[in-house]
Amino acid sequence: MKLLAIETSCDDTGVSIIEAKGARPKIFGKDFKILAETVSSQEKLHSEYGGVFPSLAKREHQKNIIPILTKVLKKAGLLKPMKPASVRQLADYGEAKPTFAKARARQGKLKRLEKILERNPELLCNLKTFLGEYQKPRIDKLAVTIGPGLEPCLWVGVNFAKALGFYWDLPIAGVNHIEAHIWSGWLTQSKAPTFPAIGLAVSGGNTQLIIIKGVGKYKLIGETRDDAAGECFDKTARILGLGYPGGVEIAKWARKFKDPKYDIHLPRPMIREPNFDFSFSGLKTAVLYDFEKRSKQTQKSPDYIAEMAKEIQNSISEVLISKTMSSVAKYGVESVILGGGVSANLHLSQAFKKECKARKIACFLPGKRYTADNASMIALTALASPKAKIYGYKNIKPKSNLKING
Repeated sequence: MKLLAIETSCDDTGVSIIEAKGARPKIFGKDFKILAETVSSQEKLHSEYGGVFPSLAKREHQKNIIPILTKVLKKAGLLKPMKPASVRQLADYGEAKPTFAKARARQGKLKRLEKILERNPELLCNLKTFLGEYQKPRIDKLAVTIGPGLEPCLWVGVNFAKALGFYWDLPIAGVNHIEAHIWSGWLTQSKAPTFPAIGLAVSGGNTQLIIIKGVGKYKLIGETRDDAAGECFDKTARILGLGYPGGVEIAKWARKFKDPKYDIHLPRPMIREPNFDFSFSGLKTAVLYDFEKRSKQTQKSPDYIAEMAKEIQNSISEVLISKTMSSVAKYGVESVILGGGVSANLHLSQAFKKECKARKIACFLPGKRYTADNASMIALTALASPKAKIYGYKNIKPKSNLKING
């Protein structure tokens, strides 16, 4: 079983091919291998906005996805050229000497492609050229992120999967982005957690606490009421005049902190409330108030920025850990699973490991390369999870606010 996965939920364009033993491999048994994977990041493009600009991200996905697909298929040994013929012939018919019936059928398929990608003209043009130059690869199934995420970005990936699914006559698995982050750690490890477990999905757009009873068995017990943790990092970094992504910049400046000079004390939002929800918009506001009361000289001081960055990082980490460990105690679990871009924060991951060790519970984190959005986690989840619904190309649609247990 070979599966090709597509990820375009935000500002990373990802394509991956996984080969697995059987249609439903064991996620903890390494019954699969990654044949090829590539992620194209748009960080530099969005840095001037201090966050992801959806229309720009959509444009870049359309531009990048065919070159990435070509690269991944080539690396996996699955990119086979058509028999020699002019590119124009191939783009029109898909073969060198088509019969009238085949040519008519091919034209009909191209018309359908045009309908599927009518809102993605640049992608349509590039795909027609690609399909004219290369044979159908030996792929058994497609997978694509259907949500949650930025709707314009999700549509690019879903429409692309629909086009390939139609043209290559392949089924499409729709994957929940949060579920994929939960299992991203098993792209590099095989030891199984003890169930039930607590999962913390923490990224730029999501902060969720989940009870996990097994692959595909989830209950959402808490989530952010406003800004996600990663979003708070981005917004506070922008207040301080730092770059994007904010989490990386805050962590870098926090490491420069030496001695307190400015008596900065930020709130730990909702840390004592008897629930598992989060709220980080108030933290962002507290940073803004402190920043605005300082002199221009202080605002630009490396010591002030480092001290503020350290306090921001501590506040977010303490809230995440406190809420997670409260849920561990309430539900009596023995495993904690982290996933998402914020889990790459070294201070946070080390604090989680320390806390879990003290409580004698297992802590599972993804390798750093798989904390960010990637298509390999989409592929693995599509293969392993019964939650990954199989669609035909006509009825798959993105769901920007998709819930993990919805």
